[in-house]
Amino acid sequence: MLSFTNRYIQNLHTTLKSSNLEAISQIVEALDNTKGRIYIIGNGGSAATASHMVNDLGAGLRRREIKYFDVESLNDNTPVCTAIANDIGYENIFYMQLKGRLKPQDLLIAISCSGNSENIIKAVKYAKEEKAKVIGITGFDGGLLKPLSDINYHVQTDKGQYGIVEDAHMILNHIIYSYYIDQAK
Repeated sequence: MLSFTNRYIQNLHTTLKSSNLEAISQIVEALDNTKGRIYIIGNGGSAATASHMVNDLGAGLRRREIKYFDVESLNDNTPVCTAIANDIGYENIFYMQLKGRLKPQDLLIAISCSGNSENIIKAVKYAKEEKAKVIGITGFDGGLLKPLSDINYHVQTDKGQYGIVEDAHMILNHIIYSYYIDQAK
């Protein structure tokens, strides 16, 4: 177990060091320049990261009176997601929540390890049509999401390394959150 743990930590460390750190600055700049609402989407572990980002960028910064982002995770309303999935298909769960609401001054943050989830891609394509900025947070080879993103934070790994990618995505969230706290000192 100790040997595996050391290899995992080393893999995470190497992966983080090789990620595009400039993208983090671009993400913070996009957050700071957003005049509208910030929507965050993801599936599975990425849904948990989306929820955590809303917690940190929303309540976490607001309660400290640092930033007042208008931020929402579209995967947090289980009745809405399951109704849309049941009635018109899982590929529509984010798109239908954005349809008619998303404005050009809004920001969509799409989190996907593979970058190929149909519901993510459909929402991103809609955001592009509506002229909203898209931040993609990807892993593996980036999939379709990587080139569709205006800004992309990519964690290059072999396909299937969900743990490393999801860890790196959560660390990205905490870097951004901690940056705002540090700047407020």
